[in-house]
Order: sequence, then C-alpha cells, then structure tokens
Amino acid sequence: MKREDASDLLAFLAVARERSFTRAAAKLGMTQSALSQIIRSLEDRIGLRLLNRTTRSVTPTQAGERLFLSIGPKFNEMDAELAALSELRERPAGTIRFTATEYAATEILLPALRKILPQYPEIHVEVIIDYGLTNIVAQQVDAGIRPGELVAKDMIAVRVSPDLRMAVIGSPSYFAGRKRPRTPQDLTDHNCLNLRLPTHGGSLYAWEFEKNGREVNVRVEGQLVFNSAGLLLEGALRGFGLAYLTEGHVQPYVSRGQLVRVLSDWCPPFSGYHLYYPSRRQVSPAFSLIVDALRFRGQVG
Repeated sequence: MKREDASDLLAFLAVARERSFTRAAAKLGMTQSALSQIIRSLEDRIGLRLLNRTTRSVTPTQAGERLFLSIGPKFNEMDAELAALSELRERPAGTIRFTATEYAATEILLPALRKILPQYPEIHVEVIIDYGLTNIVAQQVDAGIRPGELVAKDMIAVRVSPDLRMAVIGSPSYFAGRKRPRTPQDLTDHNCLNLRLPTHGGSLYAWEFEKNGREVNVRVEGQLVFNSAGLLLEGALRGFGLAYLTEGHVQPYVSRGQLVRVLSDWCPPFSGYHLYYPSRRQVSPAFSLIVDALRFRGQVG
C-alpha cells in the first residue's frame, strides 16, 4: 500500500465514522475543502463513489460501507498495536549495571532493589563490586555509588545516604595485652589490616584522620593486605589486627561487643554516598524507579 493510499483511507474512515465532513475535518486537523479533495481523489483512483453527499448528511454508498467494514477493524488493530508498543516503551524494563563498594551494595543498593524488583520482573540489575573510581562511560556501566567527594563534577549526583564516618576497630582478643591507640601515630605500634585500591595505582590505602582542623594520613603496616572490605572486617573479627572501615559497616559488631572501636574522636563525618551517572545519559523508566528508591530523604533504609 502506498503512503498516500493509507492516508486517504484514514480520511475516508473518519468521514464514514462521523457522517460529517465538518466533524471529520476537525478531528483530522485539516480544512473541510482539503478533506473533500482527498475523498474525491480516492474515489477517482478506485473508480467508485464511496460517499453519498447531501446538504444535510453524508452516508457511505454500498461500496463505501463494504470498504468501511473491511478496513476499519484493520486500522483499529494497528492503532491498538501501536498503543501497546508505546506502553511497552514506558514500562520499567531492561538491565541496569551498577558499580559500588561492598558496603554500599549491601546496605544501600540491595534494600532499594528489594522494594522494586518483586514488582517489576522485567527489570534486571547487575552489581559490580569495585573500590576504584570506575569510568562508568568507558566500562558501559549505567551508574556508580561512591562518597560524594569522589564524584566527578561533570556527573549528575544524587545523595543516597546520610554523612559517613570511618572507624578504627579491633577485636577484644586483639586488644588483650595491648595498649589501645590514642592518636593516629600510635597505629605504628599495631598490626593493621591494609586495603589495596586500584584507584591509588595499586598502592595501599592511607588511613585518614582529622581533629580540630588538623589532618593526619597514616600509612599503616601489618601482616595482611586485602582488596575487599568484607575480608578486612572478617580479619578484624578473627583478631588479626586493626581495620579501618565505615562506621555503618562495623557498628552492629561494636554494639554486640565483638569489636572495639578506637580513635573515634579522630574520625569526623564526611560526605555520604551518592549515586552518580553521566549528565547526557538517557534515563529509562527502570533507572528512574531505582534512583527514586535510592534517593536519601533524611532517614536510613
């Protein structure tokens, strides 16, 4: 079917349905004279009169009625299918890839997904645990979760947690017979569990402290090095040494007496976790749902 034939047939259906050139022209957004010309052109091409016109009414001829009953349902089916496709486009679906630290994935991302995924089975999420500052564009990742101070300025950033604090912790068995550190410099006398980060060129992460405006970075030493916060926590629980982790990560163990916290007065709050993604990213309904579930509203959870 030629494009002009389809357009002319739609014009015919409008007139046959409305029984009026005036009403059909208004619905089609054209002048009555233009619509009359389209119908005359269609009738000339097929060699049959399709509409009977009087000053008071417009009715289909026998041929017009047959054409109306034949093609009308087909065009209705096409309209319904196009509407269904439009709904499919708006329905939350697709795969979203996130990069996050273990703690951010466990305590921030997963609780949000728990609210969404059961309701939207067509949404799929891939979580990549990474402690580096992933180039989410180059790595084809949709979004990342990092402390706000680490997010690049050209990214859209959405706060997803309250402010954070770091904590130095060790097990009661580790502290048995050892002096607890009172200043960051005292850590040089302790067996500390190190974290190796790809962001720092593979070097060991320096522990950062601040008190009364004085900033101190300490490169601690110890027998164990990990590239996972989960293993740092496990090492501390098993008494291998001191670990430096986010307060939220260790607080349940401190509350139960499984870990002891030290140097808390040297660990002030800093910017909380933010979800970040490129400003030019086209936001899908699925992504919007997750962002809204993650958005921090002044309470945890």
